[in-house]
Amino acid sequence: MSQEEGSSSAMSSPLQFFSMTPPSWGFGSQCRVLKEMEPEERGLYLIHLLLSCANHVSAGDVENANLALAQISQLASVEGDTMQRIASYFSEALAERILSQWPGIYMALNNTQISSSADEILVQRLFFESFPFLKASIMLTNQAIVEAMEGEKMVHVIDLNAEWSEQWIPLIQAFSARPGGPPHLRITGVHRRREVLNHVARNLTDEAERLDLPFQFNPVVIDSLETLDIDNLRVKTGEALVISSVLQLHALLAHDDEEVSRNKSPIASEISSTHRQNMLSELLRKDPVNRASLSPTESAASSTLTCKNSGKMDGFLDALWGLSPKLMVVMEQNANHDVPTVVQRLVDALHYYATLFDCLESTFPRTSVERMKLEKMMFGEEIKNIIVWEGAKRKVRHQKLEKWVQRLEFAGFGNVPLSHYSTSYANLLMQGYKYGSYQIVEENGCAMMCWQNRPLFSVSAWRCRK
Repeated sequence: MSQEEGSSSAMSSPLQFFSMTPPSWGFGSQCRVLKEMEPEERGLYLIHLLLSCANHVSAGDVENANLALAQISQLASVEGDTMQRIASYFSEALAERILSQWPGIYMALNNTQISSSADEILVQRLFFESFPFLKASIMLTNQAIVEAMEGEKMVHVIDLNAEWSEQWIPLIQAFSARPGGPPHLRITGVHRRREVLNHVARNLTDEAERLDLPFQFNPVVIDSLETLDIDNLRVKTGEALVISSVLQLHALLAHDDEEVSRNKSPIASEISSTHRQNMLSELLRKDPVNRASLSPTESAASSTLTCKNSGKMDGFLDALWGLSPKLMVVMEQNANHDVPTVVQRLVDALHYYATLFDCLESTFPRTSVERMKLEKMMFGEEIKNIIVWEGAKRKVRHQKLEKWVQRLEFAGFGNVPLSHYSTSYANLLMQGYKYGSYQIVEENGCAMMCWQNRPLFSVSAWRCRK
């Protein structure tokens, strides 16, 4: 383990101490007092500052939001412990939300940013290597496919995010060793970058040729999942169809909502000052591991699927259902980041990303360049999207497993329980990972991937129900 002296783990994170009495000092505290805080006290104070700042931002109170951000900057650090690091990214997101109210200023400060495809590929690879989640998902997906495709002579797999050849090399190997001979395997890879698809195609073709397995790869380049032309998937009669979606579907929940986009203080119109204070008090009383909904407002938002929020999703799932897949496997983040208000999103995102940052705390030194890239270029950008934007610009709309179950069932899919064999072996992979307390928990036939009992990702399998 490469954790440095003085670093915190998930078990010592200030997020575990929400039942503590809120700090008695206010925004006028001296810098010296702030810097002399113990790590747990500092972390708890950072949480209060972030929540207070979010309330000021949502109410359009720029002056007090600025004061909160100034104090956060005295305590936060991208090279500090988990709460210091995560506070850096959340405070940056809150500051950008303020600036986004002045589009000219915001665009002027951001129009020289360079997006590098090489950096994007690098950070995706870092995520794959740094956590066991994708590796366990690969194991669960491939085993579900092997079980569902028993006896099939022609198998067509549609990968809605063909990022890694590691996803399908084990499937090629499993099919090549199948009693009675392998099927003819065709994989359609969907991705935004042609070079990624070419790399995946070469690796899979080489492995199939080595094992003498009949194989074809069909690349489909798209701008985004919502622009995918179903006809380009080239589904043929007689094929047993599989669809794999890894961390993709939630982006389809984005929708144009000009009323929210034009509202300068959306929280102020939805939550009274008293309600905001009650929500903060309630947050501080709740158990962070097994907490319930934060408020009746959030509970209602979490349990209701509205046509307004799911139009693109409904159309896409209808199109997939029309392909009559024999199996569809879905992996998604298990979080509640698609609620209406920025304060609610910040609360759940704090818990979720603090857990991921704790995972990294046990994996990389604090000064690791790889860790900083992953935190800034992946998690930091996700946090920004959750906090800064409303409407169609907010693509990071993670939802919990129960909502995906409702949505997929409504679209005409029936759940296929993952076999105990596959979840057991995937759990061994998770528990054997050298850097932490990972595990898989079975939930109604689905797999929930956890870090220290905190569910982070779900994997579920589905069939087309006619």
